[in-house]
Amino acid sequence: MYKFKNTVINVFKGDITDENTDAIVNAANNTLLGGGGVDGAIHKKGGRVILEQCKKIGGCPTGEARITTAGDLASKYVIHTVGPIYGSHRGDEENFLYLAYFNSLKLALEYNIKSISFPSISTGAFGYPIEEAVKVVVKAVKDVLEENEGIENINFVLYSDKNFEVYRDYFDISF
Repeated sequence: MYKFKNTVINVFKGDITDENTDAIVNAANNTLLGGGGVDGAIHKKGGRVILEQCKKIGGCPTGEARITTAGDLASKYVIHTVGPIYGSHRGDEENFLYLAYFNSLKLALEYNIKSISFPSISTGAFGYPIEEAVKVVVKAVKDVLEENEGIENINFVLYSDKNFEVYRDYFDISF
């Protein structure tokens, strides 16, 4: 457990679709219509209502975030964000990854979400190196929390042992 200002931050290994926070974050693709990894798992376990709401939204540009209800998941909302595909943004991957986390947290604040769970965005199929990504994650979280109150709990739910270890080690020296 870590703390930054009034927010408790947890890092653990698990399955984000089991989270019972107000919102979970979906590492989506631009269509928001489901895919592999976290995106596919959220759509599958959350049910058809998430897909129907995503169709109405009509997609999401890289670095931005959109919100739907959570369907059959334990959380109330799913915040869908699109991280960068590593090597596909002319060197602007760091900015797009930052915006994915930053905009997800800002959307959570708009909806008065008190607890939120994140996967490791862009570090799976999108190929972003986890050791670089975690630094961007911490910066985005601190930047939002420095200027805003309201989010009481942020969980980082990592599926792989390696991602969990990298996050834990970096958070140990950052908070």
